[in-house]
Formats: sequence, C-alpha cells, structure tokens
Amino acid sequence: MHILKKNLLPCFILLLISAFAAKAQTDKVEGLWYNDAKTAKVQITKAASGKFNGKIVWLKDPLENGKPRTDQLNPDEQLRKRPILGLKILSDFEKEGDDKYVDGKIYDPKNGKTYSCKMTYKGKTLDIRGYIGISLIGRTTVWERAN
Repeated sequence: MHILKKNLLPCFILLLISAFAAKAQTDKVEGLWYNDAKTAKVQITKAASGKFNGKIVWLKDPLENGKPRTDQLNPDEQLRKRPILGLKILSDFEKEGDDKYVDGKIYDPKNGKTYSCKMTYKGKTLDIRGYIGISLIGRTTVWERAN
C-alpha cells in the first residue's frame, strides 16, 4: 500500500499542474492591441462563453475639456455619458480555424455606429474588418500588438 501511495503522489501532482497550465493558456488573439491610429489600447479577452470581446483600456487623450471622454455620438442618448475608457467595442467573436475570428461586432465611438466584424490574426498585427451586410462592403484597419 505504501508503494502505491508513493507512485500516486507524482501522478496527482502532474495532474494538478496540467490542469492549472490548461486554464492559464490564452488564445493568441488575447491581450493588448493598439488601434490603427495608436490613440487607444484594446484588451481582448475570451469570455466564459468561449467568445472573444474587447474593451478600451487606455487612451492617448483620455480627457476632453478636463473631463473623461464620453460616448457622445452614441445613438442612444442615455449612453452618451458613459466613459470611452472601459468601453466594450468588440463583442461576440467566434474562433474559426487557427487565425480567424468571425461573427462579431465592432462599435466605433468616433461615429456611434456598430458594424459586423471579423478579425484575422497575423502575428504582431490583427486585421479588423468592419462591414455592413457582406464583408466585401467594408473597411479593414490593422491593429498592432501592444505591451
């Protein structure tokens, strides 16, 4: 019995380490990204649902007239006072294959509009394609990995 316990302990420890390592693994798209103009950093995370979201966590110019920038152009008047810093602008992306993230939405606080969106991971860059209807009618911007 003592030999059995002695052999099980290393297996149990290995199992625990594997479980923690698997939980700690992140998807390659997760992390901080500069927008195309490098005026904001967006933190992309994977939700419990398995979908990917992103929120603004840094602004080059966080203040306007001495106060935090707000979502002034939002079509919903009640949302116009919410701060840009902390604003969720990417939502509900599903991973498709190794480098594509599809069926998401992107909100542009510069015009108050929400677009369908897909992302393509390219190592240190991320192609963000916002579109209306089909992806052929849209615009792609390139985000860079931030530290």
